[in-house]
Amino acid sequence: MKKALILKLLPIVAVLLMMAAPLSAGPIQKQLVEESTLEQVLKRGVLRVGMDTFVPWAMRDKTGQLIGFEIDVATRLAADMGVKVEFIPTKWSGIIPALLTGKFDVIIGGMGIVPSRNLKVNFSQPYDFSGMSLVANKKLAAGFKTLEDFNKPDVVLAVKLGSTSVMAAKKYMPKATLRQFDGEAQIYQEVINGKAHAAVASAPTPAFQAIDHPDTLFLPFKDTFTKEPIGFAVRKGDPDTLNFFNNWIQYVNAEGWLAERKAYWFMTQDWKDRLQ
Repeated sequence: MKKALILKLLPIVAVLLMMAAPLSAGPIQKQLVEESTLEQVLKRGVLRVGMDTFVPWAMRDKTGQLIGFEIDVATRLAADMGVKVEFIPTKWSGIIPALLTGKFDVIIGGMGIVPSRNLKVNFSQPYDFSGMSLVANKKLAAGFKTLEDFNKPDVVLAVKLGSTSVMAAKKYMPKATLRQFDGEAQIYQEVINGKAHAAVASAPTPAFQAIDHPDTLFLPFKDTFTKEPIGFAVRKGDPDTLNFFNNWIQYVNAEGWLAERKAYWFMTQDWKDRLQ
């Protein structure tokens, strides 16, 4: 008898639970929306962007203002959100921890999407693709033409600490000796001074360095030896912010704006006279 009664009540209980679910989901959903980075940015009226300086992604001009591909991207993003943009320069080696502690809202700084980083942060869809290149000292690396030529214990490679150039160098030239530096300018200076055979970094900067220092530097090969998707990095657990960034990337990509800005900063040096 009791079993029959329970069986009759089960459908009623199920209906009541289904009716109660939206009531409980409402406040939770509202709280999640209010706590999202997107809503916080809109309320604050400022998008805080974490980045580091490296040519031609982000650089200082003669007045000390930031210019570059990433600067254009972040500035346009903020404008489309109807807020101001604040750039927070941060050493690359500590940029992800700084994001996680809330120092800024998003990393827009040519960050390659790699599994080890994705364990700590969420990435937007790619808004660009980059690749590693190499520029070498003419005397120390005379006759070097392939990656294998640099894959020797007595070869010194200068790389930027915390960047994907470290991973690329270890993967493709594991026998070489790595010297890691906080700033990108330091890795090229190391090669120019004859203290390293070559510098490994994202294209097209190595090529620009070879043009700027033709008596000292050269490109052993012109093509990049990796291909990396580049994305915005945000803190985990924030689908609303990630959704907006993904849709914004699709919009400006379809518009042709991303390709136009990429061509200006990567295919020309029309901006070079603006630098410090």
